[in-house]
Amino acid sequence: MSAPTPAAPQRFVLTLNAGSSSLKMGLYGSQSDTPLVVGLADRIGPEGVLKLKSGTGDPLPAPEGDLSTHEQVLTTVIASLRSAYPGLDPAAIGHRVVHGGIQYTQPTLLDDAVIAELERLTPFAPLHQPHNLAGIRAARHAFPGVPQVACFDTAFHRHHPWVNDTFALPRALYDEGVRRYGFHGLSYDYISGALAQQAPHLAAANVVVAHLGNGASMCAIRNGKSVASSMGFSALDGLPMGTRCGQVDPGVLLYLMDQKAMSAAEITELLYKKSGLLGLSGLSNDMRTLEAADTPEAAQAIDYFVFRCRREVGAMAAALGGIDALVFTGGIGENSRLIRERICERLDWMGIELDRQRNARNALVISTELARTTVMVMPTDEELVIARAARMNMRAGRDPQHARCAPYA
Repeated sequence: MSAPTPAAPQRFVLTLNAGSSSLKMGLYGSQSDTPLVVGLADRIGPEGVLKLKSGTGDPLPAPEGDLSTHEQVLTTVIASLRSAYPGLDPAAIGHRVVHGGIQYTQPTLLDDAVIAELERLTPFAPLHQPHNLAGIRAARHAFPGVPQVACFDTAFHRHHPWVNDTFALPRALYDEGVRRYGFHGLSYDYISGALAQQAPHLAAANVVVAHLGNGASMCAIRNGKSVASSMGFSALDGLPMGTRCGQVDPGVLLYLMDQKAMSAAEITELLYKKSGLLGLSGLSNDMRTLEAADTPEAAQAIDYFVFRCRREVGAMAAALGGIDALVFTGGIGENSRLIRERICERLDWMGIELDRQRNARNALVISTELARTTVMVMPTDEELVIARAARMNMRAGRDPQHARCAPYA
């Protein structure tokens, strides 16, 4: 891989965003929001693919390496960056961390004590937290002494009204941390900021954002703040996802334990890795594959996904007391014209009217001119949120007295 610019800056901000089946990375100059290199490792495993491109969108030669696990992908990415920028010297490294629990409500400098706390939260997000922590360890090993900042998906939702933050369980459990955390917060944070810039008349409005991808959720946002989220205690709740079940009656879990004699480990494997689109279709967790398939099971999996999404839009609108805009983002939300159309086609009662031509070309606004509710497609940029937070806290990272960092930009 060759450097995309002939004169690269000497200091960089590196971002690492590990998802359940993907790894996104970004390399930024220490003073710029425009990335020098962005990368995506998709479908991590035997069919893993790593794509790199410059900040201007020009494709770069994909490095060869093992893409079978998140750890191997990280090793390949870091080796490629070192090859492109000899003497690579990051000023700071930012990491997406899915779960910050009750304690971490803003970007936080990483040290051994914080990492130990994040490991303790792994049971809350077993599909993601281990990959997040693997990225942190790999980066600390590759760049010892460089300030590293964790940015939490749960932080955006920590100011929910109490009724949207709790379950109807004994209060002692709530005090211990059994509550509705919400996730995809970095994505919602970015979309809130982007709305303020691109559609300022909606910045203070009632907005439902649908982050639809291999992980999927919705968030009700008013005045740029989270009011409610479809995800709850864990990243299992709410919408069906690639391999995760979404909302399920707790009685089903009791049945599996009592009647099927399934262990906690077996149920975890079932709910996190064998359910969702994969479980319903028996074919794939990838919406692109299901849309191209010609099987009744694939069609039913799509039907169920669309139905639950449509239902959740209504729930989020109810939490807000009305809806002014619906924003699609995430891999499916940004790219699947079919899914967007099908979700919207029965929501005319809430003022949603889709313009099919705009939808077909992925326009920013895909609703009709006279629609009462604006429908938009906005690419999310979690990496930029992470880069800004890391950049803001470079100085704090050099001060051992600072355990916490400045808020998100």
